[in-house]
Amino acid sequence: MYDHRKIGRELGLFDSDPLIGAGLPYWLPAGAAVRRALESYIAEVERRAGYQQVYSPVLAKKELYEISGHWAKYHDDMYPPMDMGGEELILRPSICPHHALMFRSRSHSYRELPLRMSELGGQYRAELSGAIGGLSRVRAMQLNDAHIFCRLDQVASEAADALRLINQAYADMGIAASRYVLALPAEDAEFNSPSSKYVGDAASWAQAAELLRGVLKDAGMDYEDAPGDAAFYGPKIDIQLMDSAGREFSLSTVQIDFHQPAAFGLEYIGADGNKHRPVMVHRAIVGSIERAMAQLIEVHGGAFPAWLAPVQVVVLPISDAEEELAVQVARRASDRGLRVEIAHADEGSLGARIRENRLAPYQAVIGAREASSGELAVRERDGSKWDAAPIGQVLDQLRDLSVPAAVRSGE
Repeated sequence: MYDHRKIGRELGLFDSDPLIGAGLPYWLPAGAAVRRALESYIAEVERRAGYQQVYSPVLAKKELYEISGHWAKYHDDMYPPMDMGGEELILRPSICPHHALMFRSRSHSYRELPLRMSELGGQYRAELSGAIGGLSRVRAMQLNDAHIFCRLDQVASEAADALRLINQAYADMGIAASRYVLALPAEDAEFNSPSSKYVGDAASWAQAAELLRGVLKDAGMDYEDAPGDAAFYGPKIDIQLMDSAGREFSLSTVQIDFHQPAAFGLEYIGADGNKHRPVMVHRAIVGSIERAMAQLIEVHGGAFPAWLAPVQVVVLPISDAEEELAVQVARRASDRGLRVEIAHADEGSLGARIRENRLAPYQAVIGAREASSGELAVRERDGSKWDAAPIGQVLDQLRDLSVPAAVRSGE
């Protein structure tokens, strides 16, 4: 594996500056292109899975987090309140309370459930200076977060579907989990007392844990129990990965939460005409975009899958005589949604330009023969070559190959 902090800067993907601050990286054009492709992928996969995208503010009153339990159980990791005209505002450490309020803002029937609410939104954690580094641990992150409000009898299937989306995303990204963990409360845990780490009651925790255990077993996943690693409001499935230094970290998660629906008084009208409390399933397909990008860089070393590559096609005119056609080909490729660049003839020998652009999935070489025939020859990253074919046909094929499997197959 590669060290993403080193190679990410060498490839011009991201960087940082002391004037912005530690744990606050910025994205350069190549890294922004990869990130945008990842975000677009998530949005499309979620759309197909029945999620509704929302947006919510990154600031909220301290009172919101007192109700959710974050302030009592998690405030050491939160930024301090800002006094704004007598109101105490906080940079949010989590999106779930905002989504709970959105659900509460409208009346709901059992026919609407499950209601799947997703957001790619900012979260902020007051990480200590010694804990932050690169993209793996930052102070401001964009989280691929979602919350599913459902009936109790829908919880297992919704959690299972979330796990399936995570596994599909890992396959499309070309990364792999090191292990699956069922994060549980500590074995001697107390619940819902000022001194305890956990809210709620033992019965609801046991029910949530059993539901998640069933999801893992039904999916055929080997997993390990991790007492003491649960969130303060409920147990969770953590998907663990390994970084270049051999350290394990959590990227994606599926959680079952009985606490926040009760804390915010969430309700829906059941088939019997009475009010019922929904269950809240938290899930993140790729976790924070920053941490996902760190893993992608370390696994692929810049040679990203075609759909993620910052430049998907490099057009290489052999001489100045093919420059005009190269510009036309690049424009036609861009019109098809491909990310394309031209390695101009005056930038070096063809061999040197091929080597310089070796991380691009596809290279389209244009010589006198291609110019006269209206055909295009493509060289893949591994050195394999395609037979020359009409330009439009080749570009259509490149466009189709630069789409992730889950989107291309319609899964």
